[in-house]
Amino acid sequence: MARLAQTAGLTDVQQEILSTVRDFVDKEIIPVATELEHRDEYPQQIVDGLKELGLFGLMIPEEYGGLGESLLTYALCVEEIARGWMSVSGIINTHFIVAYMLKQHGTQEQKDHFLPRMALGEVRGAFSMSEPALGSDVSAITSKAVRDGDEYVLTGQKMWLTNGGSSNLVAVLVRSDEGHPEGTAPHKSMTTFLVEKEPGFGEVRPGLTIPGKIDKMGYKGVDTTELIMDGLRVPANRVLGGTTGRGFYQMMDGVEVGRVNVAARGCGVAQRAFELGVSYAQQRHTFGKPIAQHQAIQFKLAEMATKVEAAHAMMVNAARKKDSGERNDLEAGMAKYLASEYCKEVVEDAFRIHGGYGFSKEYEIERLYREAPMLLIGEGTAEIQKMIIGRRLLEEYRLQG
Repeated sequence: MARLAQTAGLTDVQQEILSTVRDFVDKEIIPVATELEHRDEYPQQIVDGLKELGLFGLMIPEEYGGLGESLLTYALCVEEIARGWMSVSGIINTHFIVAYMLKQHGTQEQKDHFLPRMALGEVRGAFSMSEPALGSDVSAITSKAVRDGDEYVLTGQKMWLTNGGSSNLVAVLVRSDEGHPEGTAPHKSMTTFLVEKEPGFGEVRPGLTIPGKIDKMGYKGVDTTELIMDGLRVPANRVLGGTTGRGFYQMMDGVEVGRVNVAARGCGVAQRAFELGVSYAQQRHTFGKPIAQHQAIQFKLAEMATKVEAAHAMMVNAARKKDSGERNDLEAGMAKYLASEYCKEVVEDAFRIHGGYGFSKEYEIERLYREAPMLLIGEGTAEIQKMIIGRRLLEEYRLQG
């Protein structure tokens, strides 16, 4: 076996795409990732390279100028990119969630207007559900949209937008009580708006402010921001799908894609941590021999490799289930949960193998050690995934009679 995390049954086209992405990662991302990350610098040259490869249009249908590839192809590309630098995979993730939501739920006018430019990377997407006070409790959203003629007026504060500054299109989930009488279930009175804006920080259009980058422990380079709406006017034709009250379901559909993405990121980071650990273990000598020849280290490497393989298999299964058109919230939840937990464990084992050098910023594992915890939270915490998994299992195994 030359390499962990191989995927059976890929087409020649898929293999060619993955080979191209892997070469790009090895040549253009890994050599500069740690330096850029330490400076918290946006990787513009890398992003431009991804545009040239056509990756911003990977899952967008060919009729809109994209490559029309599957979620599996996308997830495997994300795995490769995260292996190089997880922040870069974050830059394309939210873009793809918005593109997927437009493809699945947008009106024809919305698809024609946005998707061709998204395929080229000219329009870059971000999406926004969370708010400062609610975390995973999406039903508690307080941001509001009020109808005013042919427009809606949006007010409220959103939190944790990946690409909040660099994007020029944001899918924003808010509460819209229009046509939904008091007492309607919260998830039935939510609407997704497609908000166009200028890239950057400050007031990026009248009524819309992106205050600045949130300083984070890891996951640097990519901009994570707040979003403040104060009398933001959005045309009625920018309600995703053209009908209010469907936002929660649209967002959850997108989040299933996002959870497969986070699982893929976990697989990629874990794979890189294994590569660093197994390489260092063969170079570092103690007691007269490489530490890789000590049984304790071999046990660690065995456990790490097994976790990388298991997480990859579950991620691939979740992606293929979604591609088949079947419901995949159970598989996506399991894959996201397992991959993020295993990623944390594999990274920590690689960190331990490096000993004191793992604590030095000169070694790549230090960066991975700070990046892995974000995956435990992104697209729903481990506890949220367990709730989803548990409920779905009870649906499947409900006692009869």
